[in-house]
Amino acid sequence: MSLHLRKVLRLAQLHRVASVTCPRPYSSEASAGPPKITTHYTIVPRENDQRWNEVDMERYGDEADVVIVGAGPAGLSTAIKLKQLAEEKGTELRVCVVEKASELGAHTLSGACLETHALDELIPDWKEKDHPLKTPVKGDKFALLTEKYRIPIPMFKGLPMYNHGNYVVRLGNVVKWLGEQAEELGVEIYPGYPASEVLYHEDGSVKGIATTDVGIAKDGSPKGTFERGMELHAKVTVFGEGCHGHLAKQLYNNFNLRENCSPQTYGIGIKEVWEVEESKHNPGMVEHTVGWPLPFREFQRFKTHPSIRPIFEGGKRVAYGARALNEGGFQSVPKLAFPGGVLVGCSPGFMNVPKIKGTHTAMKSGIVAAEAIFDKLTAEEPKPDTGLLVSEYEERLRSSWVWKELQSVRNVRPSFHSPLGLYGGIMYTGLFYVFGRGKEPWTLAPKHKDSESLKPAAECTPIDGTQWQNHEHDQPAHLTLRDDSVPVNRNLAIYDGPEQRFCPAGVYEYVPMETGDGQRLQINAQNCVHCKTCDIKDPSQNINWVVPEAGGGPAYNGM
Repeated sequence: MSLHLRKVLRLAQLHRVASVTCPRPYSSEASAGPPKITTHYTIVPRENDQRWNEVDMERYGDEADVVIVGAGPAGLSTAIKLKQLAEEKGTELRVCVVEKASELGAHTLSGACLETHALDELIPDWKEKDHPLKTPVKGDKFALLTEKYRIPIPMFKGLPMYNHGNYVVRLGNVVKWLGEQAEELGVEIYPGYPASEVLYHEDGSVKGIATTDVGIAKDGSPKGTFERGMELHAKVTVFGEGCHGHLAKQLYNNFNLRENCSPQTYGIGIKEVWEVEESKHNPGMVEHTVGWPLPFREFQRFKTHPSIRPIFEGGKRVAYGARALNEGGFQSVPKLAFPGGVLVGCSPGFMNVPKIKGTHTAMKSGIVAAEAIFDKLTAEEPKPDTGLLVSEYEERLRSSWVWKELQSVRNVRPSFHSPLGLYGGIMYTGLFYVFGRGKEPWTLAPKHKDSESLKPAAECTPIDGTQWQNHEHDQPAHLTLRDDSVPVNRNLAIYDGPEQRFCPAGVYEYVPMETGDGQRLQINAQNCVHCKTCDIKDPSQNINWVVPEAGGGPAYNGM
């Protein structure tokens, strides 16, 4: 019997538990207002919807020692280390990983130039296995671009962008391989099961998660195929959702995790995979540029630069995608442990921004979390009605090389957004990172959220640029609006509809009303590439990205 089939049978044998819901006021008179856009149950409660009156809302439930949300590098590293420790100590430990993508790596997108520091620690003999790290870095280039010219910048050993010793990889393939290593150790991995809800004990500690309901029509009504999600309870729940996680956003508020850190700031990574002419193929060459053009919508113009265009001429783009990046760094790392759970990886934000690398730090955070969780689980008997607080995780992480690495580059990214500007930031990086090794006595920090940095349209000049997977169409859009009136009344009126500019996949567009004058917002949720930029950048903070139905989303095929 295959491992996948055993998983399906196990899920069919789970015991049932009653679902606890918190009704919210809702009035059907809302239809008399602006056009109805959001039909998702997180905004439009089912309790007051007669279409749901006869639907069985009980959920199946299951128990594990540790539940991990997200089968990315951090989550899988946590799972692998937990099972390694259990094997070493001769103890039984049930570890379950839920992943929203239909298969491991399908939602993974990265540069990706991988530093193997954490992998060497996690799987010391990885080179003896059939691993996906096939292309070592053989050359580094770094340059400042103006509109017509290229200014080379020397790359010295010790600079953040120095990549010798690293590997050029397709991170989705690395994730698949890590999943195989985890399953060999006995980790249970459930792709296609998005975690949609955090569950709590009566004392407020985290109890586990619930997966998405499926079989819901676009208008929010139950289909004949409706099935309730399942509950997974654990002594400790690990949240490794990646940048701006759907559940992590709630945890930040519920446990006040961002009380003593700077606001998180973000970038957006846009990736294209090209087939180029064989004569231009240079395996192992890594090239970085800064400068022209800066706005992300100008990415297509980047390819027209005299020093870049020749690479793509005669080639063909075969894939593209986008993902938000946590760029706040050291100053923006929140509290990492809370009753019943911990945050790992890019969810809290361990990216080394000047290196443009976060995989190795994400994996190390998972390793440290696993060690702290294992010690806590084996040192004391967990109580059935409360989640464990693993405060040792944060203490150990602060003593690890991750913390030292992030601390040493803490001022690099903020310097580019200070009066020093682009050129001053480059000089600052060279002077203080190379010669001072990040030991300057001051700390620069962002003061505002990304959503507060947008200027009204009247103060700006339009930028000309080129705009440029899949979800089941008949389901409520997973891009929800807290208030359907805000897009037209505020975002369009003041900011000229920024949704249609900050989304790299054309998900949002303002179209004429079917009757009468004016415009309305149209959400093409089926185009969403899960970058989450809309949730981050919306000046009204009205957009709330939630997980779609099981298996929905981009299929990046190893990107």
